[in-house]
Amino acid sequence: MCDTNDAQSLCAPRSCSLVNMRHTFQLTVLLVCAATAAAESIEGYETTYKVESEGAGTRTVVKGSKVTVHATGVVEDNNYQFWSTKDAGQQPFKYNAGVGGVITGWDQGCLGMKIGEVRKLRIPAKEGYGARGFPVWKIPAEATLLFTIEVLEIDDSDKTEL
Repeated sequence: MCDTNDAQSLCAPRSCSLVNMRHTFQLTVLLVCAATAAAESIEGYETTYKVESEGAGTRTVVKGSKVTVHATGVVEDNNYQFWSTKDAGQQPFKYNAGVGGVITGWDQGCLGMKIGEVRKLRIPAKEGYGARGFPVWKIPAEATLLFTIEVLEIDDSDKTEL
């Protein structure tokens, strides 16, 4: 490393700036790699997820849990937001986890989440709305969907094993 204050230094100021530029470039590459780190896979599915914010506690979403979430859905190709529970007039969404009451990618992508956890799901068409799309929400056929999901509540009190 260059030290321009060191009289013995063999580095000229120009060399130091090149060294600093190289380090800046390396740091930038590392930050970009960290930001685009590989998403987590779900065994047996093509849906992937990234944990944006860790949850708290020991309770997790399991098959049969009654779950309350905030969710925002976007079509990946055109960034069209088709739904958000945070929009005016909307409220948190409630569903039973792991039993097929929601699209497959969502159902599987939320298993294991804790209260307060935020995940970004990437759901391919075949685990979303597939060839039919969802015209009411203007989701085209074969659309890959991106969902941001935040778990607000997990209720296992009435859970029955299926």
